[in-house]
Formats: sequence, C-alpha cells, structure tokens
Amino acid sequence: MAVRIRMKRMGRKHRPFYRICVMDSRKQRDGEAIEEIGTYDTSVADKSKRVTINMERVDYWMSVGAQPSDNVATLIKKVKKNKFGTAAAPAPLIAPKEPEPEPEPETAEESAEATAEASDEGAATEETPSE
Repeated sequence: MAVRIRMKRMGRKHRPFYRICVMDSRKQRDGEAIEEIGTYDTSVADKSKRVTINMERVDYWMSVGAQPSDNVATLIKKVKKNKFGTAAAPAPLIAPKEPEPEPEPETAEESAEATAEASDEGAATEETPSE
C-alpha cells in the first residue's frame, strides 16, 4: 500500500481549512484517512500559527515509508526550521481626491446674451459672394 502524507480540505467556500493526514494514495482527496497528524489554516494572520503538526508522528510515518506531498513537505520543512516569514504590511491609506468646484450656473439673461454674441460674430466673419 502506497502511503502519503497530504492535506484534506475542510471548511466552507472561500474559507479553506486543511487537515494534514496520512492516507492511502489511492483514496480520494477528502476520503478516509489512516491518521490525522496536523492542521493548516490559511486565514490565520500570524504565519507561524497557521500550521500545527505532530512532528513525532510525521517522523514515524516517514520512517515506515510514507511520502509527503509537495505542499506538506514544504510545511514540514518550515516547521522544522521555524522560518515562516512575516505577513506583508497593509497598503498605506490614500486620501480621497478633492472634488473640483462646479462652475456657477448662468442666469437665463447671461446665457441669452452669450448666444447672441456668438451668432453676431459668426455673421461678421461670413464672406459675401462678389460678382
């Protein structure tokens, strides 16, 4: 029997939670596990507290031939070396832009004068056909 140490997905949509399990490699991802040896919660803010693994059981299962998956092997290595890194700082806040002042609305008389001036200028620039 090929035994693997891998993650079983739990939790709900968009909020994953994983159990680190020893399983037969032929079983489905969320199938029956031989033994559950840890957890991995992606939503915990402190990176060093995301993973909990019983290292004695990991060592035992690896001594009898269990192979860790790629992701579990990375987690085991980080737990052994205690190198999880630090969470990135949140982006700095940006002040909202000041709205531009709106032009004051013209009165009906001013708008009528402006249109009359525009039509007078247009008439003066027209050329008359010469004979």
